[in-house]
Amino acid sequence: MTSQLTKASVFAVAALALAALPAAAHHGWGGQAKEHIELTGTVEQAVSLNGPHASMKIKVDGQVWDITLAPSPRTAAAGLQADTLPLGAKITIQGHRNLDMKKFEVKTERVTYNGKLYNVYPDRD
Repeated sequence: MTSQLTKASVFAVAALALAALPAAAHHGWGGQAKEHIELTGTVEQAVSLNGPHASMKIKVDGQVWDITLAPSPRTAAAGLQADTLPLGAKITIQGHRNLDMKKFEVKTERVTYNGKLYNVYPDRD
């Protein structure tokens, strides 16, 4: 009986730990500045829809920035796919910079390319 109880306890703890992983990996807004930032640069790494949030990289004045977009399904629904923004394309992003000024990362709400707006967070200002 004790052996079964121990196995059940281990299983329960493991299940809870695994269930918490997506929440721990979620990229909330708490680490971002309240002020909006707008950057114009060139696409260095195409949109990736892998992971809990879509992402890409842009180069602005020689600095590569990590661009964190909405969750992948929401980003795709806004029209951003891996092939939407060609490498080297000039784009403008709007969002909130990471509070850690050593990190060149923006949690992005909008992307503009070639006159088209991709609003990945239409419910945010």
